[in-house]
Amino acid sequence: MGAPGFWDDAERAAATSAEHAKASRRLETFAALQADVDDLDGLVELAAEEESLQSEVDEQIASVEARLGELEEQRLFSGRYDAGDALVSVNAGAGGTDAQDWAEMVLRMEMRWAERRGFDVELLEVSPGEEAGVKSATFRAAGENAYGLFAAERGVHRLVRLSPFDAAHRRQTSFAGVEVSPVVADAEEVEIDEDDLQVDTYRASGAGGQHVNKTDSAVRITHGPTGIVVQCQNERSQSSNRATAMSMLRAKLLAQRERERAEEIAREKGEAQDVNFGSQIRSYVMHPYSMVKDHRTGQEVGDVERVLQGDLDPFVRSYLLAAAPSRS
Repeated sequence: MGAPGFWDDAERAAATSAEHAKASRRLETFAALQADVDDLDGLVELAAEEESLQSEVDEQIASVEARLGELEEQRLFSGRYDAGDALVSVNAGAGGTDAQDWAEMVLRMEMRWAERRGFDVELLEVSPGEEAGVKSATFRAAGENAYGLFAAERGVHRLVRLSPFDAAHRRQTSFAGVEVSPVVADAEEVEIDEDDLQVDTYRASGAGGQHVNKTDSAVRITHGPTGIVVQCQNERSQSSNRATAMSMLRAKLLAQRERERAEEIAREKGEAQDVNFGSQIRSYVMHPYSMVKDHRTGQEVGDVERVLQGDLDPFVRSYLLAAAPSRS
């Protein structure tokens, strides 16, 4: 960074500076953790003689374990795009109003988790349901390891509850799908033929207005060869919405390419791996008992409301640890 001419290329310099800042933060975190671990030996000896210090020892150990867990988590991100931003889409499954309401609950849960992790969250589009909830929505989570973390949320989320939309208050099972794509920094990585695109403009209105700015220039893009559809309505100009939608399309095409590559590798190895990202990953049961269970790892939490408020760390961490060999 101190070399002559380093700042002549502003884009490259900014990327290097960001990488330097990230490495510096990690080193500082490790150094502080190592210092606290070294201090523990002396603190434990003092607590053996002075019982009143035991609570301080317990707090220090809990702090060290928590920070060590965070460093262990960072070690798991070895994928090409893991360190970058994530594009997260939530889609309602079959089930009418109940499914659309559940999709909105999942959207809120994922966005709150992103905020708890310190990510910048930007809601890009919302298609409201007819009576309640959303049919689909997409947001961007920007921050260190966002894609690596959100990859653990990709799949189908299942809810079992007494339906608030059923006059008889019967038990209802609803599904919502979560798709996650890496945000592409280099547009040249994904080539898109303009002739393959169908671009439609429309006015963003309805219940979605409570989430995003209403405009007369929302853009929907359909990619003919793959059938992928993206839309953006949060910008104030049609050109800005189109640019954002194209970035979303590149991200989804890149995710599809990575999925096909993973399937090819699995076939070559002869492994019976589940590479279907649409498979059911987690159940949220609110009746007749309270339980959230991740079907990939067996991780369970009894407080459903806490999970729906964005406490997803136990599920994500256990999944990342279990999937570490295949992700490296």
